[in-house]
This record gives sequence, structure tokens and C-alpha cells, in this order.
Amino acid sequence: MEWQVEYYKKGNGNIPVLDYLLSLDTKMRAKAFSEIELLEKHGSKLNEPYVKPIKGEHYKGIFELRVKFASNISRIFYFTYCEKTFVMLHGFTKKTKKTPQRELERALHYKNDYERRCENE
Repeated sequence: MEWQVEYYKKGNGNIPVLDYLLSLDTKMRAKAFSEIELLEKHGSKLNEPYVKPIKGEHYKGIFELRVKFASNISRIFYFTYCEKTFVMLHGFTKKTKKTPQRELERALHYKNDYERRCENE
């Protein structure tokens, strides 16, 4: 069985990662969707340079899908839910060497919100 990819949906119905993907130029968007398909196909066996776990106990379980096209670099945060589902949280265009703290906190907030809402269903 292949892995599934799901997109986190906020309480108001917005889907942050889809909004981000649709904001990218055509070639970068195609590359990002291609790498999401790679993740679906290879699952947890996909490693660097495509995937990297976020360091630190505070962000345990959150990964970044690393998308690069020409000089553009994007990151899409996700986590594994249940056995074979990746939940894509949100993405951003990387402009500095270090990932901005606000992006990490946003990913953590979305992950916690998703898990809380799934437990209450």
C-alpha cells in the first residue's frame, strides 16, 4: 500500500499548504508537487536531500520536504499521522540559512490543532 498525502485544513476551511503551493511560479509548483508524489511513493524511506526531520524535542515528529528549483528554495512542513498518512502543514520560501522560528512554530501549531481535532471526532 502506498502512502497517502493529506492537507491540513484550518477551522475556517483554509488550506495553508495549498495556498502556498498555488502562490509559487509554474515551474517551482510543478517541482513541489513532483516531490510530494515522491514522498507518497517512497514514504518514510525517502531521505536527504528530499526530506529532513526538524531538530529538537519541541518539534519532534515534524519533517520538512526540501524543494529546490534553480536558485529558489521552498520548504513544506509535514508529519506522519496514523500509519501511512503524511499531513502537509504549510510551506514557505526559504531566504536565509536558518529556518525562521515563526515558521517552525506555525507548523507545530497546525500539527497540534490537527491532532486535537482528529481526537475529538
